[in-house]
Amino acid sequence: MNILHRHIENELSDADEMIANRDYSSAFGYLERAHVLGQAITYDHTRIHWRMLKIGLATRNVREIFGQILRIVGASTKTPLGIYPAGNTGGANVFFFKSMPIPADLQQILDRAKIK
Repeated sequence: MNILHRHIENELSDADEMIANRDYSSAFGYLERAHVLGQAITYDHTRIHWRMLKIGLATRNVREIFGQILRIVGASTKTPLGIYPAGNTGGANVFFFKSMPIPADLQQILDRAKIK
């Protein structure tokens, strides 16, 4: 497993722990971090949105549910073409194509993995 995938899996594992404790807000924060790391990889990008959708369903957040359905379609069809906004955290509270600043710790991981 390469460095990037290891960090994505760590964020997802932390999200799973928070979900088990029904701390959905913290879980979503870990998924947002995983999203920033994984959005250049179609499989990871799509599965992170799937997990965000599951939190939307668990919390009955209609905006998040519909937003994630759209983002799953976008992630699975646009990522292979290299179309994704750097730094975007992936939640329905953020416009699909809005680039955002990447936190320094995540940027270091992306730099080591040679992901732009």
